[in-house]
Order: sequence, then structure tokens, then C-alpha cells
Amino acid sequence: MITRIWHGRTSLAHADSYLDFLLNDGTKEYRETPGNISIRVWRRKEKDCCHFYTVTEWEDLEAVKRFAGEDYEKAVYYPEDQGILLEFEEKVLHYESYDVTKE
Repeated sequence: MITRIWHGRTSLAHADSYLDFLLNDGTKEYRETPGNISIRVWRRKEKDCCHFYTVTEWEDLEAVKRFAGEDYEKAVYYPEDQGILLEFEEKVLHYESYDVTKE
């Protein structure tokens, strides 16, 4: 399994509207991509900004590529991100991940 982690940052004024975007349209393409296992959206407010992470799990690297393309380490952005995100990080992180949850 592969875990893909994207990070973005907004002003506090945009924190709630950007969360709404990520919970709906901003993760739609993830949900529609074959091989996606799970999607989590993390949010952390600080004094002067708000951090967002999308943490997605995929069956394998080929599934990640179906979402992100051959240059799968490159971050994927949407038109809605313009004027909201404080910067556009070029790369995302990928990890081999293992589920050791007891059933």
C-alpha cells in the first residue's frame, strides 16, 4: 500500500471554506480514481494560518499514477486553489505503508 501526503496552507479567514472545498470537490478526483483505498483530510489552525493535509492510501504506485500522472511526486492543484493557498508546494510525499490494525 502507498500513502500519499499533500500539504497546503491558507489564511485563517479561508480555513472553513477551504475545508468545505476539500471535503467535497477537492477530493472528488481521489474518490473516482480506481485503486484509491482511503482519503483523510487533516486540518490544524495556528495563530496566523491554517495547515491542511490530504492523506490518501492507494493499492499501489500504479493507482497513484492513475490519479497524479507519471510524474506522481508532483502536487496536483485545482483552479479553486488560486488566491486561497498561501504557497504551492511542488512535491508531495509518498510512503510504503502497512496496516497492523487488529480486527
